[in-house]
Amino acid sequence: MEEQKKVVVNNEDGDSAEINLQMKKPAPDEISEETSDLAAELEKLKAELNAKDDRFLRLQADFDNYRKRMAREKSELSTVIEQAFLKDLLPLLDNLSRASTAAENADNADVETLRKGIEMIKQETVAVMGKHGLEPIDTQDKPFDPNFHQAVGTVKDETKADGLIAAEFQRGYIARGRVIRPAMVQVVNNS
Repeated sequence: MEEQKKVVVNNEDGDSAEINLQMKKPAPDEISEETSDLAAELEKLKAELNAKDDRFLRLQADFDNYRKRMAREKSELSTVIEQAFLKDLLPLLDNLSRASTAAENADNADVETLRKGIEMIKQETVAVMGKHGLEPIDTQDKPFDPNFHQAVGTVKDETKADGLIAAEFQRGYIARGRVIRPAMVQVVNNS
């Protein structure tokens, strides 16, 4: 079954033309076949979308579980490290307790023994701290560096150059390359 249709076309010059078109009208069975094809395609696309949504939700849940697991493992690791550090400090605490008890019972003759015991405890403390990455900041005859030192005063000293450290009031420390406490120092300023 064909249908005729007239179409008028205008061009830029103002001319117009009339065209007769003959169009074939689709049969009703062709329309239903095309509709069923479109419906099948729509169902297929819906199924793909649902599958992708499901995959996305699973990935999101997996990531949340991963994040929680990493936080838990990080917490557990920090606890283990802290416990190991405290375990290493226990002998120091024991030695300080012994030194305290000895000081209570000491007479003047035992003062030198007590001093030696305290010096040994200090050396043991330095060794334990060094084992855990703690290093003292060297200030002896070093130039002042604000990244490692905190100036708390200046002094004139004609025997030393400007900017050198004259005295250390409190030792500074670095742990694994990071300053955890700057050294409190007095700096030479001859001007």
